[in-house]
Amino acid sequence: MEIHFDKYQGAGNDFILLDNREGNYTNLTMEQRKSLCNRNMGIGADGLILIVNSTEADFEMRYFNSDGNLSTLCGNGGRCAVAFAHHKKMIGEETRFMAIDGIHRAQIVFSDLVRLEMQEVHSFTSYDAAVVIDTGSPHYVQLVKEAATIDVQKEGAAIRYSEAFAPEGINVNFVEKKTEQHFVIRTYERGVENETLACGTGAVAAALVLHFLGETGGATQVELQAPGGVLNVDFELNQQTYQNVHLQGPATFVFSGTITL
Repeated sequence: MEIHFDKYQGAGNDFILLDNREGNYTNLTMEQRKSLCNRNMGIGADGLILIVNSTEADFEMRYFNSDGNLSTLCGNGGRCAVAFAHHKKMIGEETRFMAIDGIHRAQIVFSDLVRLEMQEVHSFTSYDAAVVIDTGSPHYVQLVKEAATIDVQKEGAAIRYSEAFAPEGINVNFVEKKTEQHFVIRTYERGVENETLACGTGAVAAALVLHFLGETGGATQVELQAPGGVLNVDFELNQQTYQNVHLQGPATFVFSGTITL
């Protein structure tokens, strides 16, 4: 089977994009999706995204983690899907697309900068020294003194696989405060089962948790420095609900090609 693909990255979080509007890749198996994402034997990526037709929006994004399984929302993947759709002339500079958690609005700010509207958030759960929140994907957010010293693979996996979050597991974020509007973040992603260079839903989770904890000094715009680049999150708080939540950052074309399975 011959597969035509594009690869995009958002702050180092990289994805394989497949135009599946004609259904050519609908029947890819979990193992085939996993092999495409394999960094040694395949194209290599944190996840794979199918772009399909939608009767409710401009297109639908179906996201699979690098383990080949259908997953919850991927924020950076969503931004890359928008950049891909714009490059393929499926959409203009503004769009509405369907994801697993519902409709999202997004816009091309300029060049490869994409702004994505996220769902509202109103629930926070304290857990030991952390806060758990769902921003389309479940996230564990923990403030640390020095993010650079954290063994993200080891400590992230211990939390992700802990009994408290069984059986689905959880994404784990370690966040260091630099100023009230600038933070450093490192994320262990389930499904990838490793640290990724950035995580969009994780950045949003961190920003909202930091505001919830009073760490932003009331600021509703937060910059998060991930290993792969900078992500910006802005939001409004209305009657204990975080609304008009947006994730903004780069969504960059890497390369395109053809691979045979």
